[in-house]
Amino acid sequence: MNKIFLKLAFLMLSALVYGQAGHVMQGVGAVNMSMGGAATAQPLDISGALQWNPAAISTFDSKILDFNFGLFYSSPELSSTGFEFNGSTGEQTGNMITGLTEDDRGVSPMPALAMVWGKEDSKHTFGLSAFGISGFGVTFPQQEFNFNPINNMQPFGFGRVESDYMLLQVGLAWAYEISETFSIGIQPTINYGALELAPSPLSSPDFTPPSGAPGDQMYPNSDKASALGFGAQFGVFYNSPSGIKLGASYKTGQSFGDLEFKNTYLDGSAAPETAFNMDYPTILSFGLGYSKGDIDFALDYRMVDYENTDGFAEKGWVIAEEGPTAGFPTGAVKGFGWKNINILSVGLQYKGIEKLPLRVGYTYSSNPIDDELAFFSIPATAVIANAFQLGFSYPITDNLMLNGVYHYGTSDGKTEGNLLNPTPDQDFNQDGQPDGPWNVATNPLGKVPNSKVGYEMTTGMVMFGVSYTFKE
Repeated sequence: MNKIFLKLAFLMLSALVYGQAGHVMQGVGAVNMSMGGAATAQPLDISGALQWNPAAISTFDSKILDFNFGLFYSSPELSSTGFEFNGSTGEQTGNMITGLTEDDRGVSPMPALAMVWGKEDSKHTFGLSAFGISGFGVTFPQQEFNFNPINNMQPFGFGRVESDYMLLQVGLAWAYEISETFSIGIQPTINYGALELAPSPLSSPDFTPPSGAPGDQMYPNSDKASALGFGAQFGVFYNSPSGIKLGASYKTGQSFGDLEFKNTYLDGSAAPETAFNMDYPTILSFGLGYSKGDIDFALDYRMVDYENTDGFAEKGWVIAEEGPTAGFPTGAVKGFGWKNINILSVGLQYKGIEKLPLRVGYTYSSNPIDDELAFFSIPATAVIANAFQLGFSYPITDNLMLNGVYHYGTSDGKTEGNLLNPTPDQDFNQDGQPDGPWNVATNPLGKVPNSKVGYEMTTGMVMFGVSYTFKE
């Protein structure tokens, strides 16, 4: 049965899953999402427990299947202030213009599948899960010339900016009750990740395209590259008779092989292939739970370690090591350069209404993007600072439970920094006129004077799930 479950999970989720528009999902499934993602010490459902603390599945004494499906939508906006170009000659006019582009990606599906095997008289509990735990994606269409500078056609801007990243994680969990109140758990994980970029900032741009005419390529587009990754999660869980619960878990970094991209210029010609390693960060979680009468309360704190994760720790331009341009940027990007983030999740469930438990949840996340590096994160603009959730459950039968949640998130303002110039052989003065090469020593990122690039967004999601408890 496990092999069948695993095969179906990969086939279904690899085709459909698109993670929340932030790199780390705040929760999994309707119940956990409605509690703001808090579950490290308050396992109200098996999906939340399997995602955040494998030790907590010890509270489930039956065989349970949980399936969730949601529709997620976001509305990123990309704005920039940059130099105006003469549409006929392609030369800069010296004027600055500001424009805004709205994302037209649409709705993305979000499924999640989990199962737990537990028995009342056994100290062992097992679980199997297939979750989309991460993802980002934007589609900012190319704009009319001089409407939004960053979406100008290449080589005057980057044209259409599109990204699509997803990460599917399958975990096999085991929990052991050391005592009636204390459990430990372990969960080995296998991951599948895929990334597509257009244009690809991981490639060195061609600064001398075939014709040199407006619309010629500078950066190529990539195909969709995929890689497998491996990791594990460890947890402890304390469930006191007084109703107080404590939990902690450590999810190791998920180590991936390289993403190997085949690249194509806009005219259809082949560009050099590139390889990029992007792991999933280590996550440390601590949780507090309390259950008394009709009230279940949950509070989680998480630290996400981007600063020691391949693909996120590195920042700036790749530097040429040999040839006439040795010591100068190639125009290819090293990585996102994200900071560690702190996440606070809180949730409350009220069971005082017969057959209709109600839940509210809130999630706060700090911003991983430094202002000066905002330019490098245009393909991953999902910075959700505040998320609000409202959910419910309803028993359809004694064994079948319907769960639902509505989510709304906001970036709480704009992440904004300078436009960065990927062409080190060409600098521009305050009036936008050519002024020789930019100084790598004093301006290592190639900041463009008086320019800006920024993004902000809101998100929404509706998700429903069914949980079925098998009869003994």
